[in-house]
Amino acid sequence: MTAIYVDADACPVREEVYRVATRLRLTVFVVSNGSRPLRPPGLPNIQMILVGNKADAADDWIAERVTERDVCVTSDIPLAARCLAKGARVVPPSGRPLTKANIGNALAGRELARHLRELGTGGGGPAPLTRQDRSRFLSALDTAVQAVLCLPKLT
Repeated sequence: MTAIYVDADACPVREEVYRVATRLRLTVFVVSNGSRPLRPPGLPNIQMILVGNKADAADDWIAERVTERDVCVTSDIPLAARCLAKGARVVPPSGRPLTKANIGNALAGRELARHLRELGTGGGGPAPLTRQDRSRFLSALDTAVQAVLCLPKLT
């Protein structure tokens, strides 16, 4: 069964995910280490998962469970790479999907940004999402979910 996994602690598009999942009757796993308070939406298809404070606990929980029939919503590049390796679709909040074809460049860019921050010349993180970003995200999420739903049924 197809599910959407949300790396929730820094995810600005949770409400958009809930709308898409509810419309398509999909389960959503909202995975958090509890560092930021999240208000559960109270929908039957949304499961709040609270993992420990260990580094990457949420990432590990998602990566252990995600399959090629699932979609992961995350801006965490290493988690995206782990999900892609398992065949899952990955849609970051920017709406620019990560794929096996572009994850290498994303990992390299992440490493370069980390190095620049260490040198004191890096930026302060991603810009806030615009209405256009949210629209692009919704379109990309719908495309990813529809692609997964079109996969042949497992017997």
